[in-house]
Amino acid sequence: MASSEINHLSKSCISGHLGSSYDAKRSRFMTWLSKLFKRGTNRRIMSGRRHPQLVEEENIVWEAPSTSKDHPSRSENEELDHAIALSLDEELRKPSRQREPTDMDEDFARSLQESLNTPSYPPYAPGRFFLEKIGRKPYHESCFKELHHPKCEVCHQFIPRNDAGLIEYRSHPFWSQKYCPSHEHDNTARCCSCERLESLNARYVSLGDGRSLCLECMESAIMDTGDCQPLYHAIRDFYEGMNMKLDQQIPMLLVERQALNEAIQGEKKGHHHMPETRGLCLSEEQTVSSILRRPRFGGNRLVGLRTHPQKLSRKCEVTAILVLYGLPRLLTGSILAHELMHGFLRLKGYKNLNPEVEEGICQVLSHMWLESEVISGSRSMPSTSSASSSQSSLLSKKGGISDLEKKLGEFFMHQIANDTSTAYGRGFRNANVAVNKYSLCRTLDHIRLTGSFPV
Repeated sequence: MASSEINHLSKSCISGHLGSSYDAKRSRFMTWLSKLFKRGTNRRIMSGRRHPQLVEEENIVWEAPSTSKDHPSRSENEELDHAIALSLDEELRKPSRQREPTDMDEDFARSLQESLNTPSYPPYAPGRFFLEKIGRKPYHESCFKELHHPKCEVCHQFIPRNDAGLIEYRSHPFWSQKYCPSHEHDNTARCCSCERLESLNARYVSLGDGRSLCLECMESAIMDTGDCQPLYHAIRDFYEGMNMKLDQQIPMLLVERQALNEAIQGEKKGHHHMPETRGLCLSEEQTVSSILRRPRFGGNRLVGLRTHPQKLSRKCEVTAILVLYGLPRLLTGSILAHELMHGFLRLKGYKNLNPEVEEGICQVLSHMWLESEVISGSRSMPSTSSASSSQSSLLSKKGGISDLEKKLGEFFMHQIANDTSTAYGRGFRNANVAVNKYSLCRTLDHIRLTGSFPV
């Protein structure tokens, strides 16, 4: 049974603390400068003015006093602010060393303080300059925020600070999509295939069963049973190429989410503990509603879906393979490869395997098929004459896959390799080690004899 155990994983990121020798030098310089400001009556500070401050050990800031109609022009004040910032920048560029203040140091400090105490400070808001270590260039606070403050890729707003004053956001472990933590709980749509969140400028398509699909995944989505036949036969050919031919003709149906869940309930055996099941290898006789005709677009929804009830008779150990409809080609193919391996094990007499061994080796076959598609950069080519449908010309010819589809394939491989569950995740990693060390054939022989992976 194919499933998606690692959905909705994201990593939490905090921005706001950067340590470096530069920060230490700047801190020492500011401490020295502050001491100079405190020395002697010639360096008195006018009432209501502030020293330059070191804010969060990251930026040098000057607070703007209240405005006055007597202030000089804005351009003159900007030149003054810029000159002050550049003066400090020059000092920060000098090598840090211990020495006693000189008359020139005191003259510089006095000149700087008098400049700060003049009543000609910029009359505009917010009126703050930053001397940021990125490029060591002075910025207005608003300019610096626009250039360097991270923005949410979902709502396109600046990511807010948390209660501790730090910028906290979520980031997808593969796509690196950055977004506000609140979007994990505010019903923002998530693509059921690639897991990316819906953004304001890219609306997703509702599949009508609680799932949403992004437009990029929709480009190669397989929507009905007929569309899926060429891909199914291509994967059977893939098995035959590894000397794992299946002589039995196992029916394959694309089904809705509800039909798949009902089929799971009708199964007497199998491992159905996962939160989202996307494929099933049936071994019992059932009547299943399959997708007969692909739906059409109706705004941001799919409409006109036609289903057909089909009676599945048990002629061998495997009754049928069911796959969830509406998923992109490479994801649908990886599910088929996984479920077909379940069928192979049952038809070849592999009995009473524990979930970690059975699901693990099935995930290896799924990963191997994806790898063959992504690395070769070409689509599977079914050789069976029955592989014909409205998409057969697209799927059957040997043509290069797009960069987008290749990236999706890499993501599906990443999902398999980083699954956190015991049966699917650890099972895959143990099976993959065995196959890489001993080959697939010898690993399967060992599983048949012992029920476990060779070590």
